[in-house]
Amino acid sequence: MKIIHCGDIHLDSTMKTNLTNEQAIERKNEILLTFTRMVAYAEENEISVIMIAGDLFDTKNVSVKTKNVVKDCILSHPAIDFLYLKGNHDASSFLNELDVIPEHLKMFSDTWTSYRYDDVLISGVELDERNSNTIYQTLMLNPSDKNIVMMHGQESQYAGRDKTETIHLTALKNKNVDYLALGHIHTYKEGALDNRGIYCYCGCLEGRGYDECGPKGFVVLDTTNGKIAHEFLPFSRRIIREVEVIVTGLMTTNQVDEAIAITAGQYSEDDLLKVILVGEVSVESERNLSFLTKKYADKFYAFKIVDQTKLAIKMEDYRYDATLKGEFIRFVLEQDFSEQDRKEVIETGLKALAGEELEA
Repeated sequence: MKIIHCGDIHLDSTMKTNLTNEQAIERKNEILLTFTRMVAYAEENEISVIMIAGDLFDTKNVSVKTKNVVKDCILSHPAIDFLYLKGNHDASSFLNELDVIPEHLKMFSDTWTSYRYDDVLISGVELDERNSNTIYQTLMLNPSDKNIVMMHGQESQYAGRDKTETIHLTALKNKNVDYLALGHIHTYKEGALDNRGIYCYCGCLEGRGYDECGPKGFVVLDTTNGKIAHEFLPFSRRIIREVEVIVTGLMTTNQVDEAIAITAGQYSEDDLLKVILVGEVSVESERNLSFLTKKYADKFYAFKIVDQTKLAIKMEDYRYDATLKGEFIRFVLEQDFSEQDRKEVIETGLKALAGEELEA
């Protein structure tokens, strides 16, 4: 049989950071559409089960329209079992919209719940402050089964004390787990659990901000060849990317622009792109970030630029400079500033000394 492992979909997330109001609304709808596309993919590819490993929704205040789309999507696919394990963002209000919970929508609780598909057993539990440190003791799995375990939380080699969503990986070793299907981390990640099984974070379906970069999608499991094979499938409408552009030695905005163009040209106009400028630059160099942001804003769905360059500057270079600029730089270099603060103070001060207009 084939199974989809997805999670952290965060339907109805606001996503207003770095996007216009119109884009935020569009992205909210795109996440919902990606969820429905995933279900359609499952139907087309004879996938029997969709495991939702937490955070299907972003907040308990989910719009009626979104809940109706999800409800209709589930009800219209009775041949697919939806195994829905609630995460720390989920609330039970979605279930209240259903007159009767259909047989193919299967839920979990704060004790282990299992669903059998021939020799495949899918077990799951929702963590809370009462069970987070004791639940592992009650997990009993038959070694002859292909065992999938669903949980939502942050991986750790140690038991959680203050955070109930901590998953104690060591406590799951030698429990006959073949595949630990996890949610909570928004990037695909896998690792060895023990000699028998692995743990896997499927990541989210769509990145929502520049802290969720890279390909997003879901994992497809296949149990037909005597073991559980898995493959990550990129599936998002857009990709959020963070790239570094080295600008060492570049003196002008146009030179920086040329360097950005070489890197940015590799990516799609549908992407959300964050460019980080790195390298060592002269105190005399200039980089007009507002100009560059405006230029590339029309080339991508969203664009952001961050200057993390360092000044190639030494006290000796200005030790005998009797100008006001020299005195200012010596003064700043003598202060106990961080590298970034020193850079910003010097650049702002030099602009002021040159009579340039300072950006707000």
